[in-house]
Amino acid sequence: MTLNGWRRERGEASLSDVHRSIAVSTTGPSWRKALAFFGPGYLVAVGYMDPGNWATSLAGGSRFGYALLVVALLSNIMAVILQSLCARLGIATGRDLAQACRDAYPRALAWPLWFLAEIAICATDLAEVIGTAIGLNLLFGVPLEIGVVITALDVFLILYLQNKGFRWVEALVITLLGVIALCFLIQIIMAKPEWAALIRGFAPTTEIVTNPDMLYLALGIIGATVMPHNLYLHSGIVQTRDYGETLEEKRSAIRYATLDSTIALTFALAVNASILILAAASFHTTGHTNVEELNDAHNLLSPLLGSAIAPSLFAIALLCCGLNSTVTATMAGQIVMEGFLDIRLAPWLRRLITRVVAIVPAAAVTIAYGESGTAKLLILSQVVLSLQLPFAVIPLVIFTANRAKMGKLAAPRWLTILAAITAAIIVALNFKLIADFLMGN
Repeated sequence: MTLNGWRRERGEASLSDVHRSIAVSTTGPSWRKALAFFGPGYLVAVGYMDPGNWATSLAGGSRFGYALLVVALLSNIMAVILQSLCARLGIATGRDLAQACRDAYPRALAWPLWFLAEIAICATDLAEVIGTAIGLNLLFGVPLEIGVVITALDVFLILYLQNKGFRWVEALVITLLGVIALCFLIQIIMAKPEWAALIRGFAPTTEIVTNPDMLYLALGIIGATVMPHNLYLHSGIVQTRDYGETLEEKRSAIRYATLDSTIALTFALAVNASILILAAASFHTTGHTNVEELNDAHNLLSPLLGSAIAPSLFAIALLCCGLNSTVTATMAGQIVMEGFLDIRLAPWLRRLITRVVAIVPAAAVTIAYGESGTAKLLILSQVVLSLQLPFAVIPLVIFTANRAKMGKLAAPRWLTILAAITAAIIVALNFKLIADFLMGN
């Protein structure tokens, strides 16, 4: 073993062209330092409201009203725990999760982990491509096949923005998140939800366990919450901050980075809950209890809410979600390939290669299935992500609990226990999802 419990040295920093590129003030009020860490959490939050999660929220709201809001809350708590470990790993070790796997395990294990991570990136891209293409189709009538090709161009947008500075990437993502939130706020005001029932929906109920159909949807909401690419992404982009090298500076960075991701994920909870609330107020209360398809939801909103603008707002939010998700998935793909393989190419070439590796299979499958198969593709993408999830979550929990690797910044025991329980629940639920898929349920 080499220094600090790792088999090998780190090598090139994660996202080397933007590594430590954002200054962190060492003096002045704490709010100014907190603002320096404001951003990465919102890039991570994108993955928790991507088009792949919309189907379960729509189905849950249309079938059971507000009852599953408590499940969305529980999912968010799990996400906060795991993402806090990602920030801790990146800051304490200077490694993203992909680099940590490469440096901790022999190649015979690290390379299969890389292959599984690439499959997960492709599956993630599949959901984002479909969501963006459907959004373009609903808004502008762009055929699905052309919409898929358009989504591939996001790599050039990322190249342009990162050349201007990583803050520009964060600004784009946060702006689109603001548009999404505004669209759902307007739609919810139009839908006029029952506020008393909505508030009760955040309280646990035994019906979720006793009702098999409700339990299945609850499992789907939790099982699709944490996605592998977000774990790689967060551990990499948190290192864009120049937080210093001393123990106290790193402790402070972990606190502020955790605060950033917790606030951002709370925002993601608000958006996910908004989707479910909109479905409950618009569909469940009017007897439309089987709305799962994005197209169906879009088509029903206008007659049910009595406003022609409602479906347009829905489509705009979907398009912004898709665009945001493709941006963050592209960055996650770069972190995965660079981290596991330690390739040394020009940053623009690495980004282009990782994007092609992810987008080509996703685009090919989407075009082959066509518009009628989008729902099946979304389900398939979630199943593939479920298969890969344990291979990202388990190493994360193990690494951050290891004092030989993390030093004095290892996760406290209570956090490790919570993370282990969270990981066990998520992995178990994902295996349940896979089993049901294989059995044709």
